[in-house]
Amino acid sequence: MKTNNQHINNRYQRQIILKGFGQEGQEKLAGARILVIGAGGLGCPALLYLAAAGIGTIGIVDFDLIQESNLHRQVLFNEADLGHLKVSIAAQELRKRNSEINIHEYPIRLEPGNCLSILEKYDFILDGTDNFSTRYMINDACVLLKKPLIMGAISQFEGQVAVLNAVDEKSVNYRDIFPEPPQSGEVLNCAEAGVLGVLPGIIGVQMANEVIKLITGIGSPLVNQLYTYDALTNNSQVFELTKQPAAAELLPATREAFEQTDYEWLCGEKKGIEELDINQFYTLLQLAKLQIIDVREYGETPIPTDFEYIQIPLSELKNRLSEIDSPTVIVFCQSGIRSKKAGELIKNKHSDLVKIYNLSGGMNKWTSFKQEKNAS
Repeated sequence: MKTNNQHINNRYQRQIILKGFGQEGQEKLAGARILVIGAGGLGCPALLYLAAAGIGTIGIVDFDLIQESNLHRQVLFNEADLGHLKVSIAAQELRKRNSEINIHEYPIRLEPGNCLSILEKYDFILDGTDNFSTRYMINDACVLLKKPLIMGAISQFEGQVAVLNAVDEKSVNYRDIFPEPPQSGEVLNCAEAGVLGVLPGIIGVQMANEVIKLITGIGSPLVNQLYTYDALTNNSQVFELTKQPAAAELLPATREAFEQTDYEWLCGEKKGIEELDINQFYTLLQLAKLQIIDVREYGETPIPTDFEYIQIPLSELKNRLSEIDSPTVIVFCQSGIRSKKAGELIKNKHSDLVKIYNLSGGMNKWTSFKQEKNAS
């Protein structure tokens, strides 16, 4: 029977024999704790290679569900995964590839109230998100916690990688590059501008490479540098980044100030009501801090018994808005029409809510779903 060391040597032998890497480098990877925020186009390839390299502990944060439009670039997922939580499928696939590492799942929306408590558990933070409000929040949290941040960004045919906040208070952070967030609609995300499917793979692997260099001390990480890549021309450049004294004034100075910052408002990203199909509804039931509200009138049927909810008829909602106390709310009615109106009322009153979902098709859709499920 092989010893544990023999097993490790076999799995990582091609890394261990590298000059300057060796057993010591592999042990450093095994002892490292990495948090990957976003299991999308950038996060998927980064996660694959970090797990394969033998990172000892990997945390994954993602709230989204897998959609068909993800599949051309988010390489951890396949058609059978549609409608499932990205974080769950990503963790499942990584465990298949390396059963010896620790993987922690965070199926939540990262927000100021939970961000610091999650990030402080890890040594390095990899930002694979695609919106400015989350990006600024992660940056500010890393500055407060003194955590190195590996940032990546993609759009259309171009990508960027930078290592921020890596050494000391003289290290560059995201606000030194972009002190103020762009105005809403000024910079398009991938859903709006498009992205070449292979590009996030290239940039995500570059991000994983920077993590490995930082952990092991090999090579020259992109500390205080911005790497840019053009997939159409293969041109790449590295720009030196410098501190901007004025940018420091924009950073939250304390944990309390950070937790009180409304990053969605800051970046003009407040969103309305999102439609939720019945399969997505049952997936979201796995989440904590979820409030489900039936806005039908008393006595309407059917009465669902396979999930918990409270009943606040639409006719009473204006006077009972104070009963809504969760950052994530799902509203439903018989057909989805009244609940959409209810969602707008809730959004107008509780602008701080992270997500408000309307169950598309309401109880009519739920009844059909249950009948089909029982028939099968």
